[in-house]
Amino acid sequence: MKQRLWPGLTILVVAGLLASGHAAAHHSFAAAYDENAPLNMQGVVTKVELTNPHSWLWVDVTNEDGTVTNWGFEGGPPVNLFRNGLTRDTLPVGSEIKVFAYQAKSGENKGVAVFFEYLDGSKVFMGGSAPGADGQPRPERDR
Repeated sequence: MKQRLWPGLTILVVAGLLASGHAAAHHSFAAAYDENAPLNMQGVVTKVELTNPHSWLWVDVTNEDGTVTNWGFEGGPPVNLFRNGLTRDTLPVGSEIKVFAYQAKSGENKGVAVFFEYLDGSKVFMGGSAPGADGQPRPERDR
């Protein structure tokens, strides 16, 4: 009696490779963003992507020379944003907001957002990997 091990083994190997690829693609804050490069910008929302595992907020920022640059800001998963009060209806395209974030180490026009602020002063924390994005005070780092 011959046993057929190869089909089952093949499925396990492929599943393992797929799972490891996803885990390797996920990054920590320190791997992708620079805590020493904070961003504080104001602009107009062009797109809101409430997708897993990270939401994205795209904002047109007018530079000092009058040109406009589209910036992407990573946030936490949609469930974190929903808990913090953000829905598709609360931040429509065309809204003017302020964003506090940290610059991507790659130098791209991207960052990880801590929070955005409506012009009336109300804030929505982005619930992602950035220090403070959960809305909780940060402990002192240098004790």
